[in-house]
Amino acid sequence: MPFLLTSDVDGGTFRLRGALRAHLPAIVSLLADDSLGSGRERAADMAPYERAFEAIDADPSHLLIVGELLPDGGREAAVVATFQLSFLPGISRQGAWRSQIEGVRVADSLRGNGIGNMMVQWAIEESRRRGCALMQLTTHKTRLAAHRFYGRLGFEASHQGMKLTL
Repeated sequence: MPFLLTSDVDGGTFRLRGALRAHLPAIVSLLADDSLGSGRERAADMAPYERAFEAIDADPSHLLIVGELLPDGGREAAVVATFQLSFLPGISRQGAWRSQIEGVRVADSLRGNGIGNMMVQWAIEESRRRGCALMQLTTHKTRLAAHRFYGRLGFEASHQGMKLTL
């Protein structure tokens, strides 16, 4: 599988690629690596994640992406980042397509070195390439650093998001 993006970063080479089933444990670990995620992710039972992976992988309107870091001089790349990008048709905005990015995570030890920016910029360009008129995301009210990060990338807090747990 070809790499979607490759860039030199401190300590090695960062590269984006489509996720493989073998990446699921690392993805779940990244999703669980904070106070919100640790309460809702359950790595002990991978079956729900495997079912979700199969559905995402089978649908070209959904991409599950991982970021790998290949250390300088190393041979084994480690999964250090992830996100999901979905492409949604809509009736509003004159039938515009939109993309939704979610589950954006970068390993804590690598935050602040541009990896998140590279991932989101790639997602923005892919969304444009697929004809999307806008990109949307949600981020928890308590994730103030994430709000600042997305604001620096041009995202605006234009709507009040609401969720209903089922």
